[in-house]
Amino acid sequence: MRVFRGFDSLPELGPTAVTVGAYDGVHLGHRALIERIVAEAQALGGRSVVVTFDPHPRVALGRGEGMRLLTTLDEKLALFEALGVDCAVVVPFDRAFSALSGAEFIERCLVGRLGAAVLVAGYDHRFGHDRIDCRELPAGTPLRVVRIDERRVGGEHVSSTAIRRLLDAGRTDEAERLLGHPLHATNEPKSR
Repeated sequence: MRVFRGFDSLPELGPTAVTVGAYDGVHLGHRALIERIVAEAQALGGRSVVVTFDPHPRVALGRGEGMRLLTTLDEKLALFEALGVDCAVVVPFDRAFSALSGAEFIERCLVGRLGAAVLVAGYDHRFGHDRIDCRELPAGTPLRVVRIDERRVGGEHVSSTAIRRLLDAGRTDEAERLLGHPLHATNEPKSR
């Protein structure tokens, strides 16, 4: 898997199937998105691309106090590679980047820099400071959007937040069930 730091370092990638997110934990919900971009890229004869952020957007914007990340950047990239992703773009997330509107991000970054033909997004994913929904893309955007439904395991909603809550409650086995992989030793809950 090729890893690029930001959009400025990108070569021409041809048609791509893209998904965007923090992907903390690369849990079962994330895996559904990633597996779909891999399949879409194969159907296109193009590349699968995950766009992720470092640092986590909540941390960068000062809203991540006390938030424990489920995976380091290196762990996240290794999980992407294991799922068959062709390329990862690690965006240095800061206030300037967060000021982009959803339309600007999609037009400049996804379509303009990545050549995205397909965007795979979660059922509740929104883009930019204005939080546009994928169904609100500007007219003429040459991007097919694939929405992935909410994931539930044993009746439990799969999300990084839900996994953090389980870990905080000492319910590691349940958290790992939602992750779909073992929690790495460096992320074990700290004794209280």
